[in-house]
Amino acid sequence: MANFQYSALDPKGEQTTGVLSAASEAEAIQQLRAKGLYPTQISEEGKVKGGAKGAKGKAKAASAKGKAKPAKSNLGGRIKPKNLMIFTRQLATLIDSGLPLLRSLTVLEKQEPNPVLRATISALAENVQGGSTFSESLAQHPKIFNKLYVNMVKAGELGGVLEVVLNRLAEYQEKAQKLKNKIVSAMVYPVIVMFIAVAILVFLMIFIVPKFKEMFSSTDSDLPLISKIVFGMSEFFLATPLFVPNVVFVFIVFGLGAFLFNLWGGTPGGRQKIDTMKLKMPILGDIQRKSAVSRFSRTLGTLVTSGVPILQALNITRDTAGNVIISRAIEKVHEAVKEGETIVIPLQACGVFPNMVISMVDVGEETGQLPEMLLKVADVYDDEVDNAVTALTSILEPIMIVILALIVGAVVFALFLPLIKMISTMGNQ
Repeated sequence: MANFQYSALDPKGEQTTGVLSAASEAEAIQQLRAKGLYPTQISEEGKVKGGAKGAKGKAKAASAKGKAKPAKSNLGGRIKPKNLMIFTRQLATLIDSGLPLLRSLTVLEKQEPNPVLRATISALAENVQGGSTFSESLAQHPKIFNKLYVNMVKAGELGGVLEVVLNRLAEYQEKAQKLKNKIVSAMVYPVIVMFIAVAILVFLMIFIVPKFKEMFSSTDSDLPLISKIVFGMSEFFLATPLFVPNVVFVFIVFGLGAFLFNLWGGTPGGRQKIDTMKLKMPILGDIQRKSAVSRFSRTLGTLVTSGVPILQALNITRDTAGNVIISRAIEKVHEAVKEGETIVIPLQACGVFPNMVISMVDVGEETGQLPEMLLKVADVYDDEVDNAVTALTSILEPIMIVILALIVGAVVFALFLPLIKMISTMGNQ
């Protein structure tokens, strides 16, 4: 029997330290978990150890420094979520096949085409080879591996189920990316149609309308109101009070407005108002709310299932919520749970989450299956978002086509109405 020094988190998320006797580090971890503690660091007296190593997530000795080497100066770039998802899935598969963590990282480094991710994997391999734990190494690259990723890996290391946690991470990333793609695809079509409409309108105003205006200027006939409006817009676009056409200033004003809006959105007050507006929009607000609930449920469920303490899981979920209103609601849930209350009461009080979510969470707490119930809620709302996006797309397509037809048709009508009137007058004479 040996003595092991440990640092751990209790169910309330408070740090505790101590010494216990066990035959091995794995047995010491089991003893801590049996007491309801979440070990963050454990080492045999007289030796410095930490965390776990790759194959099957067994314990691995840490270096005397106990910290990962700092990232190289040429690192620090970002990668696409799809690349991270593929890396996570491949790493989980290799470790699940019995390959050690260091060997798995070496294999992935050789076949990775993305230069940023390849350099990051190389740095991870160097840190692991130097004695650092995998989670410590991941924490050195916060632009690629967020808190959710690092803490889930840490829980997998300490629980000896690293390959299981990596598989859960890959599934989480796949479903989150799929949901995001559905929402983005619903917005791409109207944006493209509006861009085409604006481009056609500007082309007509600059190149076509002036020719008709010049043709009608030689006649004494009174122009229809719609023609006067179109000719006036064309004249305004082509006017050059400051040596450049007004149309250039119009685009500059719109660009400046978008820039200032982004700056305002970066402030706490601006972000709160924008996120509130997102949730209250007539059609898109419902999709935004369902998407946020799905992300909350899937993130919290995945973290708790992987062995992360509920308070720490709520903190991570709050930071990755993607909406200030949802984040503040999760913060209230965290404070209530810290005081010993259930999750249901603060969830219901914040008024953000639907009744179905509250009911399912209540059932999950009573039956001791909260993580499973949260993942079921996420699946339900993923399907609802999918159906809502499909319905929205089917409605937007004809609406945008009609809008485009009205814009172009109005200009054409304004150009040919005086011509028709002129031809009719000539025929009568």
